[in-house]
Amino acid sequence: MPDLLIELFSEEIPARMQPKAREDLKKLITDGVVEAGLTYASAGAFSTPRRLVLTVEGLTANSPTLREERKGPRTDAPEKAIEGFLRSTGLSKDQLEIRDDKKGQVYFAVVEKAGRPATEIVAEVLEHAIRNFPWPKSMRWGAGSLRWVRPLHSILAILSDEAGATVVPLEVDGIKAGDTTRGHRFMAPEVIRVAGFESYAKQLKAAKVMLDPAEREAAIWHDAEQMAFAKGWEVVPDKGLLAEVAGLVEWPVTLMGEIGAEFLDLPPEVLQTSMKEHQKFFSVKNPKTGRIEGFVTVANRETADHGATILAGNQKVLSARLSDAKFFWENDLRAVKAHGLEGMARGLDAVTFHNRLGSQGDRIRRIAALAREIAPRVGARPGLAAEAARVAKADLRSEMVYEFPELQGVMGRYYAQAAELDPDVADACRDHYAPLGPSDDVPTEPVSVAVALADKLDTLTGFWAIDEKPTGSKDPFALRRAALGVIRLVLTNATRCNLDRFIDAQLVRHKVNLTQEELDEDQIEQFEALLHEIADHGVFGSAFNALKARFHVDSHAAMERVVGGVPDISDDLLSFFHERLKVHLKGEGIRHDVIDAVLAMPGSDDLTLVVKRAEALSDFLKTEDGENLIQGFKRANNILTQAEEKDGVEYSFGADAKFAESEEEKALFAALDAAEETISPAMEAEDFAAAMSAMARLRAPIDAFFEAVQINSDNEVIRRNRLNLLSRIRQICLDVADLTKIEG
Repeated sequence: MPDLLIELFSEEIPARMQPKAREDLKKLITDGVVEAGLTYASAGAFSTPRRLVLTVEGLTANSPTLREERKGPRTDAPEKAIEGFLRSTGLSKDQLEIRDDKKGQVYFAVVEKAGRPATEIVAEVLEHAIRNFPWPKSMRWGAGSLRWVRPLHSILAILSDEAGATVVPLEVDGIKAGDTTRGHRFMAPEVIRVAGFESYAKQLKAAKVMLDPAEREAAIWHDAEQMAFAKGWEVVPDKGLLAEVAGLVEWPVTLMGEIGAEFLDLPPEVLQTSMKEHQKFFSVKNPKTGRIEGFVTVANRETADHGATILAGNQKVLSARLSDAKFFWENDLRAVKAHGLEGMARGLDAVTFHNRLGSQGDRIRRIAALAREIAPRVGARPGLAAEAARVAKADLRSEMVYEFPELQGVMGRYYAQAAELDPDVADACRDHYAPLGPSDDVPTEPVSVAVALADKLDTLTGFWAIDEKPTGSKDPFALRRAALGVIRLVLTNATRCNLDRFIDAQLVRHKVNLTQEELDEDQIEQFEALLHEIADHGVFGSAFNALKARFHVDSHAAMERVVGGVPDISDDLLSFFHERLKVHLKGEGIRHDVIDAVLAMPGSDDLTLVVKRAEALSDFLKTEDGENLIQGFKRANNILTQAEEKDGVEYSFGADAKFAESEEEKALFAALDAAEETISPAMEAEDFAAAMSAMARLRAPIDAFFEAVQINSDNEVIRRNRLNLLSRIRQICLDVADLTKIEG
C-alpha cells in the first residue's frame, strides 16, 4: 500500500489561519479518497508559515470494482417506463437481463464500475480541495482564476512505496504537481527532491525548517525558559502567543532583551499587552521585584552576530511603543488627579451603548441603582456598591484603554487606586466584567459581586426590553455568556436572592427610559421611587397595586406603558436563565429532568435554592430506594389520574385510617403521617437531604401496599378512601419535587 505526501507551498500563511487549515486539508483529502473507494491507515497534517502538509499512510493502490444490480420494470411495461430505466442505468435494452419474478418477468440491469488507480483519484480530490479550500480570506494574483490565502508557488504530491515515488498527475492554474520543495527562505532556499514523508521531514530539518508546529512551540518555550533562568527571571506563560509565534517562523531562534529602566514603573499588564499586541514578545518577570523587566522575541533565522542586530532593532521599536504607552499612562493619571474618576466617567454620556438603550452614561446610572439594591443580598454596603458602579467603566474614556481595549477594567483598578478610592471599589473596577468565560475566575468580594451582577442583569434586561434576544446560533450581544456569568456569580458565592425581583426592577428602568418622552417629570420621579420597592417585591399581583397607591402613580395609561408586558418579559428572561442553568449543571452530572422537577417548585428564581434541591434529588435518585419510590409514585399518580378522569372528581382529601382493612394499608397510613411530620419542617429549613431521606422511607410501605391491596374495591367507600390515600402519596412527594417530570 502506498503512502501519500502532499505539500502546498505558498507565501506566508497568517498564523491564526494555520490550525484550521491543517484540519481542513486533512478532512477534504481523507473524506474525498474514502468517498471514491480508497481506504487508509492513518493521516497527519502539519504547517509552517509557507506550507500546508498532509501525509496519508497505508492508502490502497486502487479503488475496488463495484457491481450493482438494479431491478427494473416488467417486460410488458409501457415503453416509456423501460426507456426511463435505460436512461437511469446508461445501458441499452439488449444489455438488460430478464428474470422471473412473483409478478412475471422483469428487467434487471447489472452495472459494473471498474476500479481506478489511487493516482487518478488523488489528483481529482486534491484539485477539488485546492480550488474549494475554505480560507476565511483568499486572494487572486496574476492572470489565473485560482484563489488562495497567499500566492501558491508549488504543489508537491507523490505516492511512494517500495518501488519508489510516483508524482500525482495534476495541474492547477498552470502549477504542475511535482516531487520537489524548498527549504528555509534565507538559510536554505535550494530545491529539495522528495521520495517520501520520512525523508521529506529529515531533509526539511536539514534545510532549517521545523515542520511540526508542536515541535516549534516546544523549542521556543525551552529556549525562552533557559535564557530567563540564566538571569534569575521567569517567562510569563501565554499559550495563545506561543502558538501564534510558532506559526510565524519556520526555524525559531529565541532571543532575550531587557526593558529600559524608564518603562519599568508602567503597570505590568500595560507592558505585557503592548509587547504582545505590537511586537509578539513574551514578557519576562523578575520574581524578586515582581516587575516585568525583560522580553523574549523569536527570530526566523540564525545570523552571524547571534541575533545582536535583530535584538537591537527590536529594542528600538519596543522603546518607541513603550514611550507611547508611558505617555498614555501619565496623561490618564493627570486627568484622574485633576477631575477624579467620576469626572472621567462623565464623558461616557457622549458614548452610545445602543441606539435604543441610550448612552454608556445612562447605562452606568442604571447599573449603579441596581447595584445599590443587590448589595444587601451579597453582603456589600449599598453606597459603596453604587460608587463602584459609577466609576467601574470610567477607564473606557482613558487613552490607555482606547489604545488597548483589552485592558478595560484592569486600568480602571489602577486609576481608582490613583484616585485613592476604597480598595473594594478599585477591585470592582477590575472584576465587574468577570466571569467572561466558563473557565474564568468568579469575583467573591461583595462589592465586586454586586456590580458584576448589576452589569450583566442590566445588559440582559435591556435587550429583552427591546426584544433583541438570542435566536438559534446567533447571539451578537453575548447574552448567553452574560446569563452564564450571572449563574456562576450567584452559585459560586451561594447568593440567596429572588432574581425575578431584580429583573423586574431593571425592566421597569428600561421601560421608563424607552417611554420617557411620553411621561412628565413627576411620573418619572414616582417610578424611580417605586423601583426600590419593586426590587424587594416584584411587579406581580396585589403588592404592586398597593405600591401604585402608595406612590400616587395615578396615570393608568402611563403605568400601562411602563409596566405593561413586564411580567411576561420577566418570565421569559427567567426561563432563559433556567435553560442556561440546565446547560451549566449538565456539565456537573445533573440530569435535565431532575432540574425540571425542582424548577417546577416555588422559588425557582432563587438559583442557589434550585441547585441545592437538584443536588439532593439527584443524589436520592441514584439510590435503590429512590429509583423504586419513583416507580411507586408514578404508579399511584397514574391510577389516581385515570380514576379522576373517569369519575370526574378530584380525590385530594378525606383519606381516613379507620377504613383501612389490611395491615399493609394501616402501615402506609402511619408511614405517611410520619413522613409529613418530617418533610414539611425539613423543606422549610431547606434540609433537603432529610426530606429525601423521609421520602425514601416510604418506599417499603408503598411497595407492600400495592402488593397487598386492590385499589378499585367493590365497596365504593373503601375505593374512595384508597384513592384519597394515593392522593396523599402524590402530594407528599410533590411537596419535595415535581416527580412527574422525572423520566423512566
